[in-house]
Parts: sequence; structure tokens; C-alpha cells
Amino acid sequence: MLNKYYVIFEELEAAIRNGKYPPDTILPSENELAEQYNTSRETIRKALNILSQKGYIQKLRGKGSLVLDLEKLQFPISGLVSFKELADKMGHSSVTIIERFMNTQPSSLLQKEMQLKKEDSIWEVFRVREINQERIILDKDYIVRKYVPGLTEEICRNSIFDYIEKELNLKISFAKKEFTVEEPTEEDYNLLDLEGFHSIVVVKNYIYFENATLFQFTESRHRPDKFRFVDFARRNEA
Repeated sequence: MLNKYYVIFEELEAAIRNGKYPPDTILPSENELAEQYNTSRETIRKALNILSQKGYIQKLRGKGSLVLDLEKLQFPISGLVSFKELADKMGHSSVTIIERFMNTQPSSLLQKEMQLKKEDSIWEVFRVREINQERIILDKDYIVRKYVPGLTEEICRNSIFDYIEKELNLKISFAKKEFTVEEPTEEDYNLLDLEGFHSIVVVKNYIYFENATLFQFTESRHRPDKFRFVDFARRNEA
């Protein structure tokens, strides 16, 4: 059974998503919410803290909780989430377009990045993500075939993570991430709707199973106006 503060968080989250509390408005006060939900201010405070951590609100001293604009997809820096999971959660209309799907050997650069041998076999998958009829992400996935056999274009069009976890019954555990801002390549201009942008956000993901085996390297290239990367950090007590 969920704690009451989490139930309240989910109800407030839904209210923000459906427009009851639009961007740049202030949520009801802690006292008003406590009365509305017939609970304590501490319970309300816990629910608001989760909303803040997940990027829905910003707490303003003396003013209350400001609702943030959710039009940008929010990628958690410290989390590990698939594009499908994120798009479904945000309620966006999305399409995945397979630009490349092949079984090949790793380049010398990939051999170094993924600790592979020249004779190893990898899946090379390039997927363009179209959201609300705009091509705004290019995902370039390199997956070790011996760890993830049987991959197909249809699986890649749906969700590779779902296939790994639900069909192969393997546990995806953690990822290391690297963020840079770069000039778009000719490939970026050809595959994405860059709308005159002269920079692109690049996220490199090194993805591991629970036994610490590196099985996938992904380079995600994002149009900068459509995304924000969110995290929650707490300063340690001195």
C-alpha cells in the first residue's frame, strides 16, 4: 500500500499534467493542501518534495510552489530510463524511425570504448525519435550481440530495454553518462529537424547489467530547445 504522501504526489502530478495547475502558477499553500487532503503539513511537504525532485515545481521562498513548464522532455541525469518509458509518461505523440540496423564488427574506437575485441559482433542501431511530428533525437546504439541475441528492427522500433528485461529476463542495472555540447554534424542536419540550431546536446551512455557487464554504448544527440536534463542533489551536512 502506498504512503499517503505518495498518493498525494501522484494526484498533484496528474493535476499539473492535465492543466489544472498550468505553468507559471502557484500551487495552493501547504495549509490549503493539508485541509484539502485532510492530512498534516508534513505529509504535504513530503509530496511537494517529490514534485520538486522530479522537476514539476520550484519552491520559492515566501511565495510557495511554482509550477514549471513541462513542454520539454525531462531526462533524469542520475536515472536510467528508456525513450519509450519517458515519452509514454509525458504523454507525447512519438514515432521511432529506424535509420540503420545491422550486425557488424566494432570499429577501433568502439573496441576501446566497450572493451571489445576486433572479432566481436555488435548490433549497430540508429534510431530517429520524432515527437509531435518533429525529428529531435538521434540515438546511435551499439549493443554486444552475444549478450543481446535475437534483436530485430521491430524490437528496436518498440523498446530494446523491454526486450532485454521481459524477453531475455536480464537485469539492466546502471549506466555511466557523459554530457557535451557540440556542433551538429552533416548527419545531424540530414536526420533531424534542427530549425537553424548550431549546437546539439550529446549524451553518451555506457549501460551495464547487474553483474557489471558493459553490454551497450549509446550516443544520444538532442536538439537543445526541446530537452532539459534534471537531477536532485543534496549537500551533505558539515
